[in-house]
Amino acid sequence: MPERWMQIKGDPSIRAQLFNQTRIESLFDASIDRVHAIVRQLLARKGVFHAKVHYSSNQLTCWFARDPFVYEKFVGEEVLQDGFVERFPDSDYAGRTSVIDDDHIVRLLDEFKRLRLTDETVYLRNGAVNLINGMVNLSFSCDGTQYIDYRAFFAQLESIR
Repeated sequence: MPERWMQIKGDPSIRAQLFNQTRIESLFDASIDRVHAIVRQLLARKGVFHAKVHYSSNQLTCWFARDPFVYEKFVGEEVLQDGFVERFPDSDYAGRTSVIDDDHIVRLLDEFKRLRLTDETVYLRNGAVNLINGMVNLSFSCDGTQYIDYRAFFAQLESIR
C-alpha cells in the first residue's frame, strides 16, 4: 500500500440518502471500551496482526499470524463473553515485527471510538488496523472508505486540532 491517504467513494445512492439516516446504537457501541480492550489484547498478546471491528453489525474479524491466509470472524456476545481472549494462545507475529507500538494502538482505538460516537449522521461503520504494514482502514456511513498509514493518520489529526 502507498503511504499516501487513499479515499474511495462508494455507492452514490448511499451518499445521497446520508442525511436521512442516524446511527442506531449497537451492542459494540454500548460496550465500546470493552470491545477495544479485547482488540488491544488480541493485537498485543495473541498474534493478531490485522483486526477489523464492524461496529454496526457487531463483528470482529481477525487475522492471526499462525494462519495468515484464513481470517476468523467473531460475532456479538461471543466477543464479550468472559474468557474470550484466553481462548487463544499467546503468540507473536510469526517472525514479523509490528510497526505500531502499544501506545499507538491505544490512540488508534480511541480515535475509532471518537469517529464512531461523535456524530449521529456521519460515523465510522468499521475500522481496521494492520500492525505489520501500519495501515489503517476506515469505512463510514456515507459509504466512503479511507486507507492511510497510521503515521499519516496521526499527522492529519494533529493538523486539524
